[in-house]
Amino acid sequence: MTEQNSGPREATWQPEIEQIALRRDLAREMGGADRVQEQHDRGNLTVRERIELLTDDGSFRERGVLSGAGYYDESGDLVGFHPSATVTGTARIGGRPVAVSGGDFTARPRSGSAAERTHGGKVRIHGGGDKSGHIESLAIELKVPMIRLIDGFGADIRATAEMGRTYLPELYWPQRWGKLMAEVPVVSAALGSVARLPAAEVPASHFSVMVRGTSQVFAGGPPLVERSMGEKLTKEELGGYEVHARSSGVVDNDAADEADAISQIQQFLSYLPTNVHQMPPVIDCDDPVDRRDDRLASVVPKHRNRGYNVRRMLEMVVDLGSFFEIGRYFGRSQVTGLARIGGMPIGVLANDPMHYGGAMGAKEARKFEKFVDLCDVFHLPIVNFADQPGFLIGRPGEGAGTLRAGVKAAAAINDSQVPWATVVVRRLYGVAGGAHQDFSRFCFRFAWPSGEWGSLPIEGGVAAAYRREIEAAEDPIAHRTAIEDRLIALRDPFAAAEAFAVEDIVDPRETRPMLAEWLAMAYETELPSQLGVRVRYGMRP
Repeated sequence: MTEQNSGPREATWQPEIEQIALRRDLAREMGGADRVQEQHDRGNLTVRERIELLTDDGSFRERGVLSGAGYYDESGDLVGFHPSATVTGTARIGGRPVAVSGGDFTARPRSGSAAERTHGGKVRIHGGGDKSGHIESLAIELKVPMIRLIDGFGADIRATAEMGRTYLPELYWPQRWGKLMAEVPVVSAALGSVARLPAAEVPASHFSVMVRGTSQVFAGGPPLVERSMGEKLTKEELGGYEVHARSSGVVDNDAADEADAISQIQQFLSYLPTNVHQMPPVIDCDDPVDRRDDRLASVVPKHRNRGYNVRRMLEMVVDLGSFFEIGRYFGRSQVTGLARIGGMPIGVLANDPMHYGGAMGAKEARKFEKFVDLCDVFHLPIVNFADQPGFLIGRPGEGAGTLRAGVKAAAAINDSQVPWATVVVRRLYGVAGGAHQDFSRFCFRFAWPSGEWGSLPIEGGVAAAYRREIEAAEDPIAHRTAIEDRLIALRDPFAAAEAFAVEDIVDPRETRPMLAEWLAMAYETELPSQLGVRVRYGMRP
C-alpha cells in the first residue's frame, strides 16, 4: 500500500502568477480609457497602436511591461497601477530584427508627482527606470536598428519639488548615442509635442520624421519661451513642421499622418543593412537593368538657362518606384535620397535647377554632408547626378556661411570610402562643382552631351576677368557678348573627352545599364572589404 502524505497541501505560486497577468492587463490599459480617447481625439494613435502598425504581426516582444508605479492599501494589496510612460521591446520589420522605444503620452502624469495619486494608497514603485537607455544598450549589443517613437517631454520641474533639491545635469547619453549611430540604423519619429531630452533624440538619428499639424519639436515649450524671453508663440509656430522640416533641418521629413510617418520609417530601413557589419540588402528586381528610357534624350533643355524636373529624371534611371527622398524641403537645390538599381541599394545626389539654379547654399551643404556620412556608414554606393553651377553667391550665400559649410561638405566626400559614380548632367563649375567626387577610390564618371564645366560660368567669369577691357570698349555690351561667344565655343564637351579630361560622354539613355554594371562590380569586389565601423581622424573645417 502506497504511503499517503497526510500533511497540509503544498502552496503554489498561482496567486503570484495571477498577479503577473493582472499587472500586464493594467499596463496595457495605458493611461486609462479617458486618456486614450483624448489621444485619439487629437488625431494621434496610442504607443501600442503605433508599434503594432510599425512591426510585423505578432513580432513585438515587450521588455519591462511591469514597470511603473504600484498603489497599495494598508494591507499591502495592490489597489492600482500606473504604467511607465515608456514602452520598449524587440520586434521585426520586414522579417528583420529591430529594437523599439515608444513614449506613451496617455501615461504621463498630469499633476502631483511622477505617478498620479488617484488611488488613495501609497506609492511603492517610482516611474519605471531608464527603459530607453536599456533598450538602446540592447540594440547596440544585438546590433539591430533602433527606432524611437517619441511623444512627450523630458525633465519636469515637479520632480525637483519632490526631491527637495536641484541636481547637476549629466550628459550620460552622448556616448550611447554615438555607439548606436556608429553601428546600427537609428530612426526617430516625433509623433506629438516633444520637448527637452526627447527633442534631442529626434536629430540624434540617421533619419527623422514628424507629422504635419500634430507634431512639434522644441528645446523649451511655449510657457518656458514666454516666461524667459517674453515671446508668446503657439506650439506649431515654435516647433512645427514648417520650422523643422522646411527651415531648420532638425527633422528630415514630414508626413501627412502617423501611418505615413511609419511607412516612411519602414521604407528607409529597407535600403539599409541591419548593422554596419552587413551588406546592404539586395532584392529581386523586375525592372530590367538594360532599360533605356527614351525621355532621357530630351530631359535636359537645349536652352542652358532653362530648368527641368530632376525627380522625373531620376525616376527614369533608378528602379521604378524605388526613389525615397530625404529632406526634400530643406536645402531645396540639393536632392538627396535612397534608391535601387537592379535591386541594389544606392545613395542618390542630384541638383535641382529649379531652386537657386542648383547652386549649393549653406543648407544644401549641411544636407549634402549628412547624407554622404549616412551612405558611408552603411556602405551605400553613391550616384551623383551633377548639375552644379557653384556655391550660392551674394549676400544670402555669404551671410549664411556657405563657404564653411561647403568646404565641410567637400571634406565629407574625402572622408568617405564608398564607391562613387558621377553622371555629369549639365554644369560643374567652381569649388562646389569640383567637389563632385573623390578620385582616390573606386569611382566612375561620365558626362551627358549637355555637360559643361570650368572654373567659373563663362558669363560671370567674363564680367570679372575682362572688366576693364569691357568698360573701355566703345560698346561695352557688344564687346562683352563677343568675348562670351568666343569662350562659349570652347565649352564643347567633346574637346574635353579628346583630352581625357572626362572619361566618357554617353547617350543619356545608356545611363541605367552603365550604372547597373558598375554597381554589380562594386557590390562584388569593393563593399565586402569595407564592412565594419567607420573610423575617422582629424576634424572637418
